[in-house]
Amino acid sequence: MKNLLMIALVFVASFTANAQIETPQPSPEAKIEQKVGLTDLTLEFSRPSMRGRAIFGDLVPYGEMWRTGANKNTIITFSDDVKIGGKEVKAGSYAIFTKPNKSSWDIVFYTDTNNWGTPKAWDESKVAAKVTTDVMNMPMKMETFTMLFDDLTNNSAVLGILWEDVFVGVTIEVPTAAKVKANINKVMNGPGAADYYAAARYNLESNGDIKQAVVWIDKAIDMSKDDPKFWMLRQQSLIHAKAGNKKEAIKAAKASLKLAEEADNAGYVKMNKEFLKEWE
Repeated sequence: MKNLLMIALVFVASFTANAQIETPQPSPEAKIEQKVGLTDLTLEFSRPSMRGRAIFGDLVPYGEMWRTGANKNTIITFSDDVKIGGKEVKAGSYAIFTKPNKSSWDIVFYTDTNNWGTPKAWDESKVAAKVTTDVMNMPMKMETFTMLFDDLTNNSAVLGILWEDVFVGVTIEVPTAAKVKANINKVMNGPGAADYYAAARYNLESNGDIKQAVVWIDKAIDMSKDDPKFWMLRQQSLIHAKAGNKKEAIKAAKASLKLAEEADNAGYVKMNKEFLKEWE
């Protein structure tokens, strides 16, 4: 009986130690994914509510940097380089900080996203872009802090921030025209060196048409002659070897070996030396 009682007590103690009560968060997290033209924009932020409080000029003081929401940093991610306020911002993730004032806000895109709240030491060199935008007063109040992408076109979107009776927005320009032009040129000009290389390697590794693989790999190498790659030449040597072209296989292996030595790539140096030892 004592043993049973002891087991029961251990079980209850273990359950109590491991049990967690899940309750709603006061500022729930939100995530928005938006395609603008051909560019992916992702926004992650937390959403506090007014709950009877005065917000701007009170809970969020004027003239001070604000985390823009609650909890951890509000983070925006761009899949391509974009333009904000006429300034180029590289693809990647940025924290959004704001400095609210009564008639205008500063909106800052900051490269360091690992702060909880505003940075302890502000680093101006980490400011990727900064835009000052006018405040628009809304005729109604927005109870819960909101961010959204609006005014979508093929080339831009407006990142909007809404809370209390305030709206501010900043335009983000995306490189749709340049991406479409590049896609058109690629299709119209036919396959590139990487396409021929991938097709040739597939035929080699899947025991496909080796004669066709020779044509494709030679085309890839010819298209890359101004900037030859040791791994492409390595595949050329293997393909010609399988096709029985000993002279061409050795030539490609020697070229691959030379470039691999220059790149200090020990793996490819070893593979090429072993290949040449066998074939020569």
